[in-house]
Amino acid sequence: MSMMETLGRVRAPDARLPFARPPSPRRHHPLPMPPLDWNEDVAKATAHLYERVKTVVPSIEWPFFAPYIVAINALKKQRNAVILAHNYQTPEIYNCVADYVGDSLQLAREATKVDADVIVQCGVHFMAETSKILNPGKTVLIPDLRAGCSLAASITGEDVRVLRERYPGVPVVAYVNTSAEVKAEVDICCTSSNALQVVESLGSDTVIFLPDQYLAKYVASQTKVKIIAWKGACEVHERFTGDELRLYRDSDPSLAIIAHPECPPDVLAEADFTGSTAHMIDWVRAHKPKRIVMVTECSMADNVQAELPDVEFVRPCNLCPHMKRITLPKILDSLVHMREEVVIDPAIAEKARRSVERMVHLKS
Repeated sequence: MSMMETLGRVRAPDARLPFARPPSPRRHHPLPMPPLDWNEDVAKATAHLYERVKTVVPSIEWPFFAPYIVAINALKKQRNAVILAHNYQTPEIYNCVADYVGDSLQLAREATKVDADVIVQCGVHFMAETSKILNPGKTVLIPDLRAGCSLAASITGEDVRVLRERYPGVPVVAYVNTSAEVKAEVDICCTSSNALQVVESLGSDTVIFLPDQYLAKYVASQTKVKIIAWKGACEVHERFTGDELRLYRDSDPSLAIIAHPECPPDVLAEADFTGSTAHMIDWVRAHKPKRIVMVTECSMADNVQAELPDVEFVRPCNLCPHMKRITLPKILDSLVHMREEVVIDPAIAEKARRSVERMVHLKS
């Protein structure tokens, strides 16, 4: 196992802190608000979509969701827009209005391919910034600017500059869960899908890895590279404990447990598999266990359950309060009024683009 050093400031994360609006957003004309009535036409138009989610969306809720789904899908065509949705989005978003779904790496790659004028990012702010970094000429919207991230809020560009002074010549890897300002100061970005690959691609015996201390520990356990880690953590994943999982296992020894590497080491020690959200979904598809605990944000279990209704998901549920700011009404409002637009200082965006593109184009 590698040596690892952890450093950083200890402070309460406030996911709203780093998000400013440097340049002015573009001017767009609003469209009329579509009708949102539940009627026979809406029921027929959305029946095939309800089939996808009927195991995870109660029928009593569908008459509220369905008119928004019809309106959003129509407005996407009118605006020439696509919706990118993270695996942590709720089932009615993930399954019924999203054009592309996935983890941070999948969405970053899709953002480089989309042929649309407008990208609506259904995720958190750093994901929308990443899409904007990769698509400077497109309009990128996030339905709620307050959809932040405790990891992104745990470190600033100034912190990275201080680290470079303290460790001259040591390459810096930033988890994609960081602000554009931070991405502009590092050598390359990574996601939980490719963090180990990125670290080892640098050809250095020591690497600074930020800001997730638990993902850094996981990578350090898989490589001989010395990891210098920042003391950040995801407010969702850090709440899980190994004791909690042992209680589940004691009640059913056949229970499968898979975990995200943002979880603490005692949690990963109890898991049968550790991987990114995309890798976790692939594992469930391949193994189709009878009962499973997915140790991550709990909406993902709903989305996989919709696809694999015969798998029983035990849910030790930690919701991400920031992901849950994204709702169908806010997506509709975003498309009608073209808000909230993500804007990044061009000088920061240009520097950040280099580190993100190095990640996106890294060969498997």
